[in-house]
Amino acid sequence: MPAWLPRAMVLALALYACFRLGSWAFDQLIGLLINVLIAFFLALAIEPAVSRMSSRGMRRGLATFLVFLVVLIAGVGFVVLLGSMLAGQIVDMVEEFPKYLDSVINWVNQSFHTDLSRVEVQDSLLHSDWLQKYVQNSATGVLDISTTVLGGLFRLLTIFLFSFYFAADGPRLRRALCSVLPPARQAEVLRAWEIAVDKTGGYLYSRGLMALISGIAHYILLVILGVPYAPALAVWVGLVSQFIPTIGTYLAGALPMLIAFTVDPWYAVWVLGFVVVYQQFENYALQPKLTSKTVDIHPAVAFGSVIAGTALMGAVGALIAIPAVATLQAFLGAYVKRYDVTDDPRMHGRGRRRGEPVLTRLRRSWRAPEDDGGAAGQRTAGEPEGPARA
Repeated sequence: MPAWLPRAMVLALALYACFRLGSWAFDQLIGLLINVLIAFFLALAIEPAVSRMSSRGMRRGLATFLVFLVVLIAGVGFVVLLGSMLAGQIVDMVEEFPKYLDSVINWVNQSFHTDLSRVEVQDSLLHSDWLQKYVQNSATGVLDISTTVLGGLFRLLTIFLFSFYFAADGPRLRRALCSVLPPARQAEVLRAWEIAVDKTGGYLYSRGLMALISGIAHYILLVILGVPYAPALAVWVGLVSQFIPTIGTYLAGALPMLIAFTVDPWYAVWVLGFVVVYQQFENYALQPKLTSKTVDIHPAVAFGSVIAGTALMGAVGALIAIPAVATLQAFLGAYVKRYDVTDDPRMHGRGRRRGEPVLTRLRRSWRAPEDDGGAAGQRTAGEPEGPARA
């Protein structure tokens, strides 16, 4: 046996053990790493407000606390208002359920010539097997729901604590990170940090502005239709449609449609039509003008980044994908050499200049030498024989 073989085997086993240990540690810490990533982007989002307040003489920790306090009060107020609205609307729907059921049964009897009654339908629903199984599963799943809610609250508290530390100790964190890098790398890191702050803040600014416009537009519609809780529904549509990518618009429009249905079923159709039309207006007219000045990312790239972020980290990846890609694009743009574009009509999508067809130009180019040779032969034959005649 060669002398190096045992050492090679031991080294291979050690490397495999380190790989397995690293994989196990990564699987155990993936949740914490995602929370830290969310906290970092949240700290970048509030960095402009904290820096502006600290530049006016306020301590950075106090400024960060005040910003988080405003965000917390706004979030709790919105949740309480929306919860009270939903609770009252659910009570109204339960009280009006017999009337809705009677109208549906009458429509079925008239359309299909049946003879159904509300009492029979209620008895069949109450004594059905699937309803009893659903009640049993719901009773056994109360503990799971409670555990999920407590876990979500703990995760939210972790994110807020990390983001508070990142925002309050931002200068100290940057100094600690740059202290282990050479001066040239320090400038690049600080530049990347500044770009990330600008792009993340610009993304939230553009989304907040579009949420305000969307909320006002839907509020006007709901007031015209006479739908109750119009202010809360408008705030719900504005926030959910802008800060939940891809499906946020349709998820946000479901609640106003449900509330409008309790007033008049046709109002739900009007709300659905308005949501679809406004989504097209936002995608093709409003969003390009707003994001071009803040995020400056192509819509196709934004859509692809959202899909990639969703595949990698779920809803969290979809939320932070656009500012992350915009930051990376802006940072790498400084290292890409660009050239002047030639003045060619094909650059503008107009194609070749109109003129003779290509085949006609090719035939002319092929016949040109023959015509020149023939004309030269004719001139040579037609020339007078000067010396002979002389």
